[in-house]
Amino acid sequence: MNWPAKATTMIPPTLELDGQVLVPGRASGLAIALPPLSFWGGYDAENGMIIDKTHAGYGQSLKDRILVMPRARGSSSSSSVLAEALRNRTGPSGIVLAERDLILAIGVIAANELYALNVPVVSVGEDVFAQIASVTATLEIDAGDTSRPARIYVTDSERDGNRKP
Repeated sequence: MNWPAKATTMIPPTLELDGQVLVPGRASGLAIALPPLSFWGGYDAENGMIIDKTHAGYGQSLKDRILVMPRARGSSSSSSVLAEALRNRTGPSGIVLAERDLILAIGVIAANELYALNVPVVSVGEDVFAQIASVTATLEIDAGDTSRPARIYVTDSERDGNRKP
């Protein structure tokens, strides 16, 4: 039998995690874990790019990604920029937070209502957040039913040492 030259960690093909529904919806996409971002002045809603030159995600797009961050940063106007990005289809397909964030939730609620979207926002505990933020993976969020916890399915993951840029 041929064994790998070095030990590897087996990752389950799908990891199921729970979260709290802040904004109901369903989404899937490649996760992008970032430090706190202010959408106001930090994100170009027309082009879908992080434009804050001091942010670690500068130049990256959130379009069709699942945004994973501990919390938002900055202005209450972030909700309007996020809603505009979602209207333009240049925003994230879903958001996972470690802390509840009313400003982001309001932006997503407004966009979902005004533009008939289905973008979920969920909050998770520190341990779940650490698991999600430490992998490059496709995430699927099922937060359509507010009477039960949100389900977050992690697939195609790679541990931090193999994180893709």
